Amino acid sequence: MEHATHPLADNDTLFSVSGRIAVVTGGSRGIGAMIARGLVTDGADVIITSRKVEQCRATAHQINSEAETLGGSGRCSYISADLSTPAGIEHLVNSVNDRHEHIDILINNAGTTWGAPLEDYPIAGWSKVLNTNLVSPFSIIVGLLPLLRKGANAQRPASIINIGSVDGLVAPRWENYSYSASKAGLHMLTRHLAGRLAPDSITVNAIAPGPFLTDMLSHVAADPAQEGELLNTVPLGRYGQADDIVGAVRFLSSTAGAFVTAAVLPVDGGFSGATN
Repeated sequence: MEHATHPLADNDTLFSVSGRIAVVTGGSRGIGAMIARGLVTDGADVIITSRKVEQCRATAHQINSEAETLGGSGRCSYISADLSTPAGIEHLVNSVNDRHEHIDILINNAGTTWGAPLEDYPIAGWSKVLNTNLVSPFSIIVGLLPLLRKGANAQRPASIINIGSVDGLVAPRWENYSYSASKAGLHMLTRHLAGRLAPDSITVNAIAPGPFLTDMLSHVAADPAQEGELLNTVPLGRYGQADDIVGAVRFLSSTAGAFVTAAVLPVDGGFSGATN
């Protein structure tokens, strides 16, 4: 039986996403902005999304200015859309279709959280979080599938990367019940879709970040005692940095990760493995 062979990529292209077209939801700040900046720096054409148009515009401008300073060929543009609503998702899908004939990378990063004591946890905290963190990514994937299929081939698959959380791997101490459940659901959706889309040369993986110093953890960082307690649970003893998440994304969306699908990759300094 003959098997297809693929030439080895050289070191300059193995982890490269240069020339690829990517969509990063929730890309105007936090981990999403880190990912968008890293992809543009490597030469990708990136669309970021956010509900807040001014924030989107400012982030895209900053990323493009930095890329120009470094002499890069990547560009960042933006689409303002509320992805917690069907109308917002439809707007995103239509806008991407208007701009591109195909896309190569979809990063589902937009998300929200809700915290409240168990006895007082409201139904609104479930419906909002599950809709934004789980239902919305599914709808976006389905909506953008035709463009992902057009950009995919066996040698260089298209890539879907869902940003989950270590809270979906290990039960957190915080009372964010709907958030942890939504991220665990997103991890399982990733595995389910990976099998379904493999024949289309589309890989589907998830990244489960640990503590990154973003707005979501700003209240912890403001309290030295609470921050120290958090970082003591991380074997590497620090917050995640931009390069940590960008490196994982570039691996999963480049030739280096072409044979990886259905994976949930913890990027957490060892937190989930040490806690289990």
